[in-house]
Amino acid sequence: RENLPSHFKFKEYCPQVFRNLRERFGIDDQDYQVSLTRSPPHWEGNDRRFLLSSDRTLVAKELSSEDVADVHGLLSHYHQYVVQCHGSTLLPRFLGMYRVSVDSEEIYLLVMRNMFSHRLPVHRKYDLKGSLVSREASDKEKGKDLPTLKDMDFLNKNEKVYVGEEDQKDFMEKLKRDVEFLVQLKIMDYSLLLGIHEVGRAEQEEEEEVEEEEGVGGDEGGGTVGGGSYGTSPEGIGSYLNSHRPLGPGDFDPYVDVYALRGTEAAPRREVYFMGLIDVLTQYDARKKAAHAAKTVKHGAGAEISTVHPEQYAKRFLDFITNIFA
Repeated sequence: RENLPSHFKFKEYCPQVFRNLRERFGIDDQDYQVSLTRSPPHWEGNDRRFLLSSDRTLVAKELSSEDVADVHGLLSHYHQYVVQCHGSTLLPRFLGMYRVSVDSEEIYLLVMRNMFSHRLPVHRKYDLKGSLVSREASDKEKGKDLPTLKDMDFLNKNEKVYVGEEDQKDFMEKLKRDVEFLVQLKIMDYSLLLGIHEVGRAEQEEEEEVEEEEGVGGDEGGGTVGGGSYGTSPEGIGSYLNSHRPLGPGDFDPYVDVYALRGTEAAPRREVYFMGLIDVLTQYDARKKAAHAAKTVKHGAGAEISTVHPEQYAKRFLDFITNIFA
C-alpha cells in the first residue's frame, strides 16, 4: 500500500457470489490472491485489454461500464448454471470483478481462468464462430508471431482436432449444454477459442534455449516449457503441479489446465488442445438487430453472416464445431 497513489480506490463487485464461484471451480481463496497479486501482471494482446497474472493462471479483461452491467445481468443465471453443472463447463470461469480508480481514471476488470496453459506454449490459435463471411484473418494479423486465425483459415489449412472418442463425446456434451444455456439468455456472437500446443516443436525450442544458455556459460533457468518454471512457490493456482511430480513434454495437470485435451496417437504430430467459449456477454438486442438488417442488405438473406438470431447462431456454431474433429 505504501507504493499506491493517495487517490487509489478499489471496489470488489458481488464478493459473495464470486467467492462461491471460485469454490465451485475448486480454487482456494488464498491461492487466488497469491496468483493475482504476488508479482505484477503484464498486458497481453495488441489492444492491451488483457492482463495476465505473473504465474499465467489468471486473465483479467478490461471491461466498459456497459460490460459491467451485462455481467451483473448475467451473474445470477451464470452462478445457478455453474452450480447445476458442478463447475464442469467450457464457459469462461469468472472469478472476480473489480473497479480500480486512480485519481479520476477508472478501470473495470473481470478476472477469469486462463484458457491456455500456464506452462505449455500455444503455437497456433483460432477464434471459431461457425460463420464464413468475413471470417478470415487479415494479412496484418497473419504477420504476427501468434496470429488469431478464423473459420476460413481453419478450413483452408485443412486443420483438424485429433482427440480420443471419449474426450470428443465429453467435450461435445459440455458444449451443447453450455450453448443451450447461452440461447436461453439470448446470448450470441460467442466463439470457440482453440489453442494448439505442438509437443515436438516445444521440445526443439527448449533444446535450442538450453544450448544458447550453455553457450553463454551457465546452466541456470532451464525451467519448464514455455519459459520459466512457473508455480515453484508453495502457493498460487499453478503450484498444485509441483507437489505431485515433474511433468514431461506435452503433459499437463487437468486441475490447473482445465481446458486442455490430449491429442491422440493417430494425430500426424503430438499435440495438446485448449478449447473454451469466449465473448459470452453479447445479448441479441437492438444493436444486433440493426447490424443483422444491414448485413442482410449487403450480403443477401441466405448468406452465412455472423449476426443472426441466438437459436440460428447456436445451430450454425454447433454444426461447425462438430466437424472440427478428425
